[in-house]
Amino acid sequence: MSALSCELCAQDGGEILWRDARLRVVLVADADYAGYCRVIWNSHVAETTDLTADDRLHCMRVVFAVESVLRALMPLDKINLASLGNFTPHVHWHVIPRFRDDAHFPQAIWGERQRKPSTVRSLDPARLREQLIQALTSALR
Repeated sequence: MSALSCELCAQDGGEILWRDARLRVVLVADADYAGYCRVIWNSHVAETTDLTADDRLHCMRVVFAVESVLRALMPLDKINLASLGNFTPHVHWHVIPRFRDDAHFPQAIWGERQRKPSTVRSLDPARLREQLIQALTSALR
């Protein structure tokens, strides 16, 4: 796949929460998974090992910062980290807050739905978005 046909080269991949010259953190619009973020490398690179050692460290530092921020802001039960790239071979990490009563738990979010997600937790999406922006900006100085 070339950069010309790559979805993550052509689009942001979600609402940008934080960005630097090398990568961006986006919020994924998924009604079942509040706080679901992706860390996306800005230039077209298919595999993490294609990055320089410094770039790999930077990428993982940001992935771990996103995980830490989500854990601090949300009453979650688990975080899932995934870097697949089978459909979109462009370096990106999924950082997914999980709850025992979410639609797929304990399966991956791409698996078979286990139940209707609980409506007990009501997270204000606009407030969560603002908190994520502030916390990421602080964590990634």
